[in-house]
Amino acid sequence: MESRPGPTEFALALNTRLERLMPVLAPAGIVLGFLLPAVFIRLRPFIPWIFGIMTLSGAIKLKAREFGLVLRDPLPITVTFFSSHLIMPLVVFLVSTLIFRENGGIIAGYVLVYSVPTAVSGFIWVNMYRGDSALALALILIATIAAPFITPLTISALLGARVVLDISGIALSLVMMVLVPTVIGIGTNEISRGKIPRIISPFLSPAAKLCLILVIAANAAAVAPRVRLDDPQLWIIAAVCILFAVIAYCLSRLTGLLCRLNPGKQVTVFFSTGLRNISAAATIAIEFFPEEAALPALLGIVFQQTMAALMGRLLLGSPFPPRGEIQIGGGAGTAGPPLKRRR
Repeated sequence: MESRPGPTEFALALNTRLERLMPVLAPAGIVLGFLLPAVFIRLRPFIPWIFGIMTLSGAIKLKAREFGLVLRDPLPITVTFFSSHLIMPLVVFLVSTLIFRENGGIIAGYVLVYSVPTAVSGFIWVNMYRGDSALALALILIATIAAPFITPLTISALLGARVVLDISGIALSLVMMVLVPTVIGIGTNEISRGKIPRIISPFLSPAAKLCLILVIAANAAAVAPRVRLDDPQLWIIAAVCILFAVIAYCLSRLTGLLCRLNPGKQVTVFFSTGLRNISAAATIAIEFFPEEAALPALLGIVFQQTMAALMGRLLLGSPFPPRGEIQIGGGAGTAGPPLKRRR
């Protein structure tokens, strides 16, 4: 008789299936929030805690020594920071101001999306494209720790004269949703020497993806009564979300090539710059920004994973080696695109 899979095997299988469904999980959350706003709006008070589970899921796999590995070559960190937190917010601010002119709320929403840290889900895409895993983890860690300082500073510098915001409230929100769970996760990993993460990560990873749907649904429910699908501006906002995603990926690809990073590091910079923690942006937008500021974040959620798949395929090629190609290498810090073996 075949033995039934245990809880760990079931959780791993569920997580694998959810990873494959990443491009549709976020839109599913939006649909649920719009269809059942009265149900999911009740989750709003619990969003910081639900979001903390998502952050903890990624952070518990991080190790402090990742810093040591990455700091030996600071160029990729500098390139990612320059592209993500200097160029992209400025480009987004200028272009959105040109398109939406006096609508400060929508402009603020776009700036917020490109001021939050890189998404933990980027690590999944880096692994799929055989990027530098150690660099990806370190970039997530650095961006997460810096978020309570960098995000409010960027918002204040670009929007200070346009929108009155509770900057200290935004910083505190990021501390509770992002920084504290990260410190707990890394501390747990270090103190237990990886034993606790090995036990709970198989269960925490699928739980985090289900939490993602709940957070998105709750945020969507908060704005659902004010969204009209027959409003032309809504579709313009969606189109601009796609435009900014294309710009971000093209910028990160170009900077990786110009700086002559190795293929694995180029992949990591590509996804670390292109993907943002938009769920955090949506949560902050609904809590602290004018109500229309949530639209760029919510629509960005709809397209983010799909754009990652599309732009990755267009600018990096297939995430899996075609037949006849053999991957050379495979270490976390050295992996790169497959190389053809000559016969």
